Amino acid sequence: MNKVIAVPIFAGIVIVIFTLLLMSNNELSESDSQLVYETGFTYYDIEKIQNALAEQNIFVSSPTAITDHTTSQYCAYFEKGLLRNVEYCTTTAVLDVDGNPLGNINIGGNTQSPVLAIANLETLTLESNRDNVLVVFETVIEILVCDCWDEKSGEYESISDWLDTTRAFYADSGNRNVKSKIDNLEGYEIFLEITSKDNSVLQTLIILK
Repeated sequence: MNKVIAVPIFAGIVIVIFTLLLMSNNELSESDSQLVYETGFTYYDIEKIQNALAEQNIFVSSPTAITDHTTSQYCAYFEKGLLRNVEYCTTTAVLDVDGNPLGNINIGGNTQSPVLAIANLETLTLESNRDNVLVVFETVIEILVCDCWDEKSGEYESISDWLDTTRAFYADSGNRNVKSKIDNLEGYEIFLEITSKDNSVLQTLIILK
């Protein structure tokens, strides 16, 4: 297993450089997760996201359900160092204000209720489509978690401030992959990952109940 390298603390939140982890693939136990499944956001909240982003001229498609082995491609996540899968996942396509593909918003859990949401947004550079990326991430957090960032997120004044700090660390680290975590905002864990690809940059927002 490759090492995870710790880096300095920015505004009370640890940002770490990470490399690909080779972990065992474990299904989320329903007995271990019953409480988180029964609270928080639902699959129907994608409609709220669609409507809110439509007001910003960003299109989100109707969700497509995924129940076969490919769920791991859309809704896998790490918990306590282990790669977890869910049994049910929905995915939507996101188009920017110019109608160009921007990424996906995926929500997964069991068939009754989700336990995580993932917004994967891919841009040519870290700066391209910057405003659209911010709008999508802000909307997803405010609808699925709360519209309470200013009061409860700690030393980051805004979601924009958090993104800018993480992006600056990514640039200063020579475009190595980085990950930043916000702990316990209304009981949720929120992650921002920035990953270098051959000809693009992948910015991923992950929300875990």
